[in-house]
Order: sequence, then C-alpha cells, then structure tokens
Amino acid sequence: MKISVLVAAVSLAAAATGAQAADTLAKIAASGKITLAYRESSVPFSYLDGGKPIGFSVELSNAVVEAVKKKLNKPNLEVAMMAVTSQNRIPLLSNGTIDLECGSTTNNSARAKDVSFAVNHFYTGTRLLVKKSSNIKDYADLAKKTVTSTTGTTNALVMRKYNAEKNLDMDLVLAKDHADAFLLVESGRAAAFAMDDILLYGLMANAKNPAEFEVVGEALQVEPYACMLAKDDTAFKKVVDDTFIGLMKSGEFEKLYNKWFMQPIPPKNVPLNLPMSPQLRDNIKSPTDKPAT
Repeated sequence: MKISVLVAAVSLAAAATGAQAADTLAKIAASGKITLAYRESSVPFSYLDGGKPIGFSVELSNAVVEAVKKKLNKPNLEVAMMAVTSQNRIPLLSNGTIDLECGSTTNNSARAKDVSFAVNHFYTGTRLLVKKSSNIKDYADLAKKTVTSTTGTTNALVMRKYNAEKNLDMDLVLAKDHADAFLLVESGRAAAFAMDDILLYGLMANAKNPAEFEVVGEALQVEPYACMLAKDDTAFKKVVDDTFIGLMKSGEFEKLYNKWFMQPIPPKNVPLNLPMSPQLRDNIKSPTDKPAT
C-alpha cells in the first residue's frame, strides 16, 4: 500500500512537471506488470514473426524480466509488450508507458539527455557491400568509382567527408532507401553501398543470390546499440546492467549472439553470417555504457 501511494505521488509529480518517475522497480512492484518495448522490423534485434516479437534484443529483454521477478519476488509478474517506432520510443519511455526499450537504438550523448542506457550490447559502423567479382576490399579501392549510400543517413555524411579527406574522387550517389541503394550495386551502376554493416548483412542475406556479394572494409564511425530505460533510474539500471553483464561473463551472451547473427533465423531461415566485432568482444571483457559522440 505504501508503494502504491509512493508511485501515485511520483506519477502525479511526473504529470505536472513532464519528468519521468525515477523508480521503475517500485512502479512494477505496485502494478504487478512490466512493459517491454519492441520494434516490428529491426532484424535480427527485434521484429515480428507470425505476429510475435522475436530477436536478439527481445531475448535480452526477457532475461531482464526474469531478474526483476527474482528481485521483487514476483514469479507471476505480468509481461506486456508494446510496439514502438524511432519517433515515439523515447517519449513513451519518458512518460512511463514503457519500462524498457531493447531494439536497435544507438547509445549517444544527445539521447542521454532524456534517457539512461544500459551497457552496450552491439556495435555497428559504416562498411561496404560489394560484388565479390569487383575485387574491392577496402575504401582505397573506391577511387574514381561510383559509390552509393542512403539519403538522410550519417553514413552518407561519413562517406562524403572520407572522400574529401582522402582525395578519392568518388562519385557519391544517394538513393532514396536501402533497397534502392542495394539495387544500384546489384545492377552494376554502383561499385559499393556504404551503410551500417548489420543492415548490409540483412540485405545480402535476402538477395536473389547472396553468394554474389560480400561486406568489406574496416568500420567507420562505430556506434553502440544499447537498451534504454528511465533517466537516472539507478536501481533499475543496476538490475538491467547486472543481467547483461552476467550473460556476458557466463558465455550465454555469445550463445545468443551466434543464434541470431550466425545461424539461420526466421522468417526465411537465412543466416546473416555476421561475426562478432572486435568492439563487442572488448565490451564483453569490460562491459561499458559509453555512448557514441
């Protein structure tokens, strides 16, 4: 009863000030429910298969639920799932509608003004999708060639800057979306597609002839993905961080990674074949919530 009164008071204060209640665990204890966010198409992190949310990040969320059940001694805790988008995920977290968002969200300083991040669980960066027959192995091989990226992405900015700094004289063509950029490479109108490596592997896995392509080059502008929770909620963050760190130390995290990034996954049962990055391996040894700039 005291917890309910506390949560009600904090909720009223949050409504009045626009601030997020800072004690998620108390809120969960009072309501008997935890609300997890999921993405509908962030393969292989969080997406729908037959109407059910699945993926690497979904399994991480489920591990947090088990930890919360033990922490609060609530084995029958209700678990609610809510779909979110890039646009509404932070507002829904800030107003307390969702308790945890694990999808494909970049941990950066700008977002950290409104939310807190758990320890990082993935690293992505700009790399190149090319045809194997092109013999392109790195950025230097793109000199005087046509390269594509997607309009409105940080990847396009990175490539434009890199082109100028290295004097490669590339012809950078911006496509309206990832599928169109991939088509430019597939049809031979561009030598390479510069984008987040995980998205490139996803596109390649679903191509008509995946064996025709490969992802090459060192990652530029590496950015971490992490789960979001309420701003400055240290108690809940400790539960989430301890859960992930425990998975990393026990080897379960790497098993989950291999399941979703190296083995066949729904719905087409095609493997992404994306080996764990050096940055993620370092993060497993020394977990950090350090943001991208």
